[in-house]
Amino acid sequence: MSVEFFGVGGPGQINNLKKTPKVQADKKVEGAAQDKVQFSSVLQDVNKAKATTQSGDAERTERIQQLKAQIKDGSYAPDLKKVSASLLQFLVEGK
Repeated sequence: MSVEFFGVGGPGQINNLKKTPKVQADKKVEGAAQDKVQFSSVLQDVNKAKATTQSGDAERTERIQQLKAQIKDGSYAPDLKKVSASLLQFLVEGK
């Protein structure tokens, strides 16, 4: 007994699916030109930005370690004009 739903046969049709044969790639001929991969300039720019960011992160990490050491020693002296300017900007503009 076979039941047909919306034009699709029952289990007999599902189990008898045909598999398509795999096509073999052409063999390379000796002396033929080789394929080259070229990345877009956007991708190259992204890779350059990542490299720059990584070096910037290393510099930032080093600076943070220096500041931590200065704070621990008690020799850290922040620029009070910059601190007060930032504080005023925060209070007035809410930034």
